[in-house]
Amino acid sequence: MGALIGVTIAILLEEKLEKLDKDQPAEDQPKDNDRRFVGGESTNYRRATVGDIRVSLLVLIACVMEADGQVKKSEVNHIKPFLVKNYGEEGARDALQLLKELLQKDINPVGVSRQIAQHVNYSTRLEILHLLLDVAMADGEMADSEVQVVETIVEHMGIQPMDYRSLLSMYRRDTDPNWAFTALEITPQATDEEVKRAYRRMAMKYHPDKVSNAGEEVQRSATEKFRIINQAYETIKQARGIV
Repeated sequence: MGALIGVTIAILLEEKLEKLDKDQPAEDQPKDNDRRFVGGESTNYRRATVGDIRVSLLVLIACVMEADGQVKKSEVNHIKPFLVKNYGEEGARDALQLLKELLQKDINPVGVSRQIAQHVNYSTRLEILHLLLDVAMADGEMADSEVQVVETIVEHMGIQPMDYRSLLSMYRRDTDPNWAFTALEITPQATDEEVKRAYRRMAMKYHPDKVSNAGEEVQRSATEKFRIINQAYETIKQARGIV
């Protein structure tokens, strides 16, 4: 399947991955002397391709959907709007078929997450997590079993706990009065100057330009997150009268 998934899934998905890679810019295609990463073997593989990232996201979505030991038809139907939003109408059909095949496999999120950590830059990993949370939080909250899987993914993808809490806060804007502070990775006790510094730091961390080569769905996710960071800052500014 490419740089990030193990041998069994690789064989299953090779044809679909090639289809996902077709529209990738030439400069992002693996060079002839690049080696793929499969089955945990060490290679000279340069970086993950857009196709790798897309399939890896679907693999992790499957892990979350299987968290409680069963996958309901309603859950599969629920994922369709997400796939259309991020892959387009035609791409969503391929992605849904791919997801259904993945849901029939016993996938270890630890191994997949570790390979992502090895081959994908941190900014893109944050966006993978953001997209994954879109799925897990689609019904308003994560079940305990989903929380366990997501936190396993967070740990082995090398995501900092503070970044995970920041992302989670973006889904709690209507229920957590302190969500804006958590989103900016500060506490309500932060001074006005600390708020301004935190905003500048987070705006730089989550700027969409940092994931410009990671695929349209990842860029859209980054743009949305960047918008919410700005919303968090405006919320604090208005509450405190910061100018």
